[in-house]
Amino acid sequence: MGLYEKLFGKKEQPAAVKAQHTFQLLDGYVPAFHTWNGSVFESDLIRAALDAHGRHAAKLQFNIEGSAKPNLAGRLKVQPNAYLTWSQFQYRTAVILYARNTAFLVPVRGEYGEANGVTNIVPDRWELVEYNGTPYIRFWLPNNRRLACSLYEVGILTRYQYKSDLFGESNDAMKATLDLIEMQRQGIIEGIKNSATYRWSAQSDNWATDEDLASEMERFNKFTFQNKKTSGGLVLFPNTYTNVQQVKQDAYKVDPDQQNLIKQNVFDYFAVNEDIIQNKAFGDAWLAFYEGAVEWLAIQLSDVMTRMFFTERERQFGNRIFFTSNRLQYMSNADKMNAISQMADRGLMTRNELREILNLTPLPEPYGSQIPARGEYYDITNPPEDKDGGDPSAAPNGSAQDDKRAATASFSTDGGTISSAAAAIFL
Repeated sequence: MGLYEKLFGKKEQPAAVKAQHTFQLLDGYVPAFHTWNGSVFESDLIRAALDAHGRHAAKLQFNIEGSAKPNLAGRLKVQPNAYLTWSQFQYRTAVILYARNTAFLVPVRGEYGEANGVTNIVPDRWELVEYNGTPYIRFWLPNNRRLACSLYEVGILTRYQYKSDLFGESNDAMKATLDLIEMQRQGIIEGIKNSATYRWSAQSDNWATDEDLASEMERFNKFTFQNKKTSGGLVLFPNTYTNVQQVKQDAYKVDPDQQNLIKQNVFDYFAVNEDIIQNKAFGDAWLAFYEGAVEWLAIQLSDVMTRMFFTERERQFGNRIFFTSNRLQYMSNADKMNAISQMADRGLMTRNELREILNLTPLPEPYGSQIPARGEYYDITNPPEDKDGGDPSAAPNGSAQDDKRAATASFSTDGGTISSAAAAIFL
């Protein structure tokens, strides 16, 4: 038994599904697809770009809401399947999506065929078939195994989706750039080889015929390079040769403009830049990448997985899967402190949410759920009572007792206990 049986069960795919006719799409194309014959992941520059997307996608936080399918929800809260953590699953999903423009998520089956997890697959090719009026998608996996799943159970994430109703476009648009990357790599290798060799030229005169010249060249090469007695890295020219000099060759230099053009093409295609790849982006620069790439992936992954595991009726009752990320964690330290000072005393965040911005461990309950707030940010239509049970708003205007009560009162909300200590915000 291998990983295939562990993930998808021992039950063999129905033979009828294997032989059914194809399922017609609106785009009119034959619904059989295969990957590009080259591998974008073999380029170091492209691999670095894909890794940047994977690393940031791995930071997303998995969440599930609703009371439907409690057993599945309990399993997914721990990990997507028995062999991957959520960070590994999210990293691989992002890399597959950006490398192939189409990423497939399939449910992991239990002993009795029930869905109890999710995994991502990298098929060599796939096609749509129809069985008893239900569309299926049939995958050919790299280990020569086949897998057929109902189209409604498969999660499909796409990028550059244009012609196909379901799948993203191929990477043919990148073929010219990939060829340039390979040619440049080979040119650098050959240039280094050529610049590391030594060449000499010599002049020999007074040859009557071409045959005599050819015979002398053959004699010289045989004596110099094929004679065991004279082999040793030293070449001696007889006095019949004149004007002996070394043929100098300049070291190979990569054209910087060409190299920058190739890099920019890769950055544009994969929606990254050098600062993102090298982890130099922060503040507004990182926020732009988050909103353009990470948040986009989080929304698509949330919608796809919600549709995979919950029926339309279950979704109507609020059952959903979603991925979140605290963008404030990626601000500069100055921006973090400014955000905390502006939001901490206005009752907008709990203490643990404020500590999360600074990457600090959460406080134990009930302290972690308390929301610091200054007295002037209370809801004046429902003011809190003081510790003595009185109404602080009933105190005389401008009295010291009123200030004291406003500074020490606390009350509860749906988000937790709100503490109004104006001068001390405990993080």
